[in-house]
Amino acid sequence: MPTMLAPLPSLAEQAQRLIELELHHHAGLSESDVRGAARAVGENALLVINADRVAASVLAPMMRHRDRQGFVVEDMTDLDAFTPIEVAATPDAPLYLVHDVTRGDEMANWSPDEALPALTSAGRTPLTVAEGIHWLLQQPEALERNHCFMTIGSRLRRPDGRLDARTPALWLSNGTGRDGAARRHAPKVGWCWAGNRHTWLGFASASRRSVA
Repeated sequence: MPTMLAPLPSLAEQAQRLIELELHHHAGLSESDVRGAARAVGENALLVINADRVAASVLAPMMRHRDRQGFVVEDMTDLDAFTPIEVAATPDAPLYLVHDVTRGDEMANWSPDEALPALTSAGRTPLTVAEGIHWLLQQPEALERNHCFMTIGSRLRRPDGRLDARTPALWLSNGTGRDGAARRHAPKVGWCWAGNRHTWLGFASASRRSVA
């Protein structure tokens, strides 16, 4: 059974965490910018630096699980080209809030193609991969063995306008194959086919986004 997650840290605590990771420098923001955004009203809200300021590939190595450093799978060198789909468009602001984040365990063994319309019809918005990583920076325990999640709010659009068949996901490495044994239990950014199902992957989503 998955662990019942505690509420997110306060926005002030989240701001401090982003500052400790020096993400404000990557984003061209000051400490006061980040702390100011944390004064917004947002119960159980996640503070996010927009991906146009800090790319997912920069965030990924900052994840930790059992002191193992996060990483991006070797065959996803184009991670930062995965941008928000229309229904997951992010606010036009350097910092924003994502409200009522859930891992979507109840949708495990659904495919991304099946999950997206179900989420939107329920008034939920799929998380982008950058938002998913931000969540794990603040709440690493949200990623558990056999209870991990996809971030189907991000997709890669090909030059011909069609969506690439891959969908980003976050899970814990088994330390096999190209990951290497030293990365066992490390949080990883990988991908799954949009039409495939996985019993251990839910679909992270939020109720809404707002400017911080």
